[in-house]
Amino acid sequence: MFYGLSKSIKKILPKQLFYRGLLIVAIPIIILQITITLVFFDSLWIKTNKGMTRALVSEIKTFVDAYNNEGTNKDFIVGLFKDNFDINIKYEEEIKLPKHIDDRWFSPLDRTLRRELKSRNINYWFDTTSYKTLVDLKIGYKKGYFQFFVPKERLTSSSARIFAFWITLPAILVISIAMIFLKNQTRPILKLAEASEKFGRGERIKEFVPSGALEIRKAGFEFEKMRKRIIRHLKQRSEMLSGISHDLRTPLTRIKLQLALIKDKKIASELSEDVDEMEKMLNEYLQFAKTGAEEKTQKFDLKILISSITSKYKNTKIIFISPNKVEINGRKELIKRCFNNLIENSLKYGDKLNIKIEKMRKNYTITFEDNGPGIPKSEYDNVFKPFYKINKSRSDTKSSVGLGLSISSDIIKSHGGKIELSKSSLGGLGVIVFLPS
Repeated sequence: MFYGLSKSIKKILPKQLFYRGLLIVAIPIIILQITITLVFFDSLWIKTNKGMTRALVSEIKTFVDAYNNEGTNKDFIVGLFKDNFDINIKYEEEIKLPKHIDDRWFSPLDRTLRRELKSRNINYWFDTTSYKTLVDLKIGYKKGYFQFFVPKERLTSSSARIFAFWITLPAILVISIAMIFLKNQTRPILKLAEASEKFGRGERIKEFVPSGALEIRKAGFEFEKMRKRIIRHLKQRSEMLSGISHDLRTPLTRIKLQLALIKDKKIASELSEDVDEMEKMLNEYLQFAKTGAEEKTQKFDLKILISSITSKYKNTKIIFISPNKVEINGRKELIKRCFNNLIENSLKYGDKLNIKIEKMRKNYTITFEDNGPGIPKSEYDNVFKPFYKINKSRSDTKSSVGLGLSISSDIIKSHGGKIELSKSSLGGLGVIVFLPS
């Protein structure tokens, strides 16, 4: 069963809705105009011109036959044709008929005249281009030829140009009006797509006002309701987490005070470590939840941002390579938090770090490569899950709750980019961040 166009046709078709809609309107109009034009030229214009040319050739044949009659007054018949048919005739004696240099086969006038003259076995030569309103026609006669200056209106109808004008002008007007209407119909869709893109990146947008056709308005209303529900959910989550933070910090503080009064220092130390871990987990969870917090988008230089982060480590083994200017639109503090997490992770498990920024088409790629132990390839997807740890029995689990890469991934995705893991050229882990330029 045939469900649609073939892939080869789809490749050449435009991708934008405006141009697809224009094709739907323009193609039937163009096909109709071509059909009408072909019918007109075949049934009316060409046949009319053929009849006019045949009548002229018959008149010329009649003139030659009458002129050849010995009893005919030569000057009288020449004057008769001039007065009644507007044809100027001149006889050139002892001059050979010139030869055709160029046959204009693309000209309907030339083709029709040539066909009719040949069908009457007339030795001829003609020129339809030297004079604007006349055709220079020469007919061989004895040792010379007759030269006929025939008005072009005797051979062709002037309505062809008028017809071409009136059949082309309405088509252009209709397509132009269609373009205006299509532009007005696609504009609300583009606005809806732009609002969705900004909201998907976490940017703060004004209330969306639907416009356009009924179906587009309905989509706009649904988008606005969805946006308000998501914002309400995010606010509820932030308020809930703020309450949890406030409620949990108070008992944690009391536990710390009570631990200070315990005489057994070993038990107090172990319990204190557990309390610190709980406090760190709480702080990182709150940080994870705040990745969707509202922050204005601004234009900033990525090179300057990363340089400011790496400068605080004062580590000579951090190599940073970047173009002179790397400007992007985004939420600067969130991007800073993301890169700070990635750099801290790299320096936590290794002592060397290579950072490189490259421009690839419409994206910037920021690569972080360290010489640490790395991560097994089978764990690449898992480490982006919140609170996931590769080895829960490691001694450093108390210093991390497994939210660093999760936070970084959420920040990059909210900017329309993506983050990938790979094997580092230094033997450790390679983190590749893609951000739209």
